[in-house]
Amino acid sequence: MKKLTILFVLLLTGCVGVPENVKPVDNFKLEKYLGKWYEIARLDHSFERGLTSVTADYSMRSDGGVKVINRGFSIKNNSWKVAEGKAYFVNEPNIGYLKVSFFGPFYGAYIVFELDHENYQYSLVSGPDKSYLWILSRSPGIDEEIKDMLIAKAAALGFDTKRLIYVKHE
Repeated sequence: MKKLTILFVLLLTGCVGVPENVKPVDNFKLEKYLGKWYEIARLDHSFERGLTSVTADYSMRSDGGVKVINRGFSIKNNSWKVAEGKAYFVNEPNIGYLKVSFFGPFYGAYIVFELDHENYQYSLVSGPDKSYLWILSRSPGIDEEIKDMLIAKAAALGFDTKRLIYVKHE
């Protein structure tokens, strides 16, 4: 039983780890990060497979956490897929390192490792390992120069940017 408990704890904490060489941004201001973000590109995962027009809306929860509403349109099913979750800072609230949950007590890492600190118009986000990557923007499109810079940064850190899926917004 003791081994099973240790394994369970390791699995839970492993999901909120930070990938090698990825450093969460500092001087993070949650109040500026709140609001709607458009997914520009992502690495493929089953929970988003086939979705277009993907957005994430962040707002404050009464318990001090962050309410997360992710939505995307499934062309195959001709319907919107919506997921509601909650997020909390892992360490200090001025570090872009949160844990997010969409079901029960299970959390995954949400690591902002590149950010437009001045205007909060774009961000580069990782999950607990380098198979998770999102390029987010405040608008459905992003300047090509900024997009290229974000992709280059992710590639330099070891993310497989050749496998990025570019999200259409209609």
